[in-house]
Amino acid sequence: MGVTRSNHCVYEAHYHIVFPVKYRKALLEPRVAEAIREIAGEIQQRYDIEFEQLGTDGDHIHILCSFHPKLGGGDVVRIFKSITAKQLFRRFPELRKDLWGGEFWSDGYYLGTVSTRGNWSVVEAYVKNQGETKGKTMGTTPQLRLL
Repeated sequence: MGVTRSNHCVYEAHYHIVFPVKYRKALLEPRVAEAIREIAGEIQQRYDIEFEQLGTDGDHIHILCSFHPKLGGGDVVRIFKSITAKQLFRRFPELRKDLWGGEFWSDGYYLGTVSTRGNWSVVEAYVKNQGETKGKTMGTTPQLRLL
């Protein structure tokens, strides 16, 4: 985290990316999530992408990352989805039984920017703690009455 220096630019851009498994199938069990982290490490070395946090919650993944401005958000999503899907099908052939069309990830995604000066720690904790709050309700404070 922090300012990154490249040959012809200096940047500090962080992104929160979320996308689901195809058909919202809950296939991101711990062994698959660990394999995704390993694959992300390989992607990080090959491309100019830094994965700062990865969190899974059964049927979707949250990624907190930073990448060179020469790449667009859609490029990073395409790279991540294509490489992880191919590697996961190689490592876990049984995943194909749950996914009819041979695709692991759904087509859509969410991409948002994250500021280190404002909401960085909140988003980082949120991504890191994915999957740990199963069965709990959203929020811990009761709803306030209007009048």
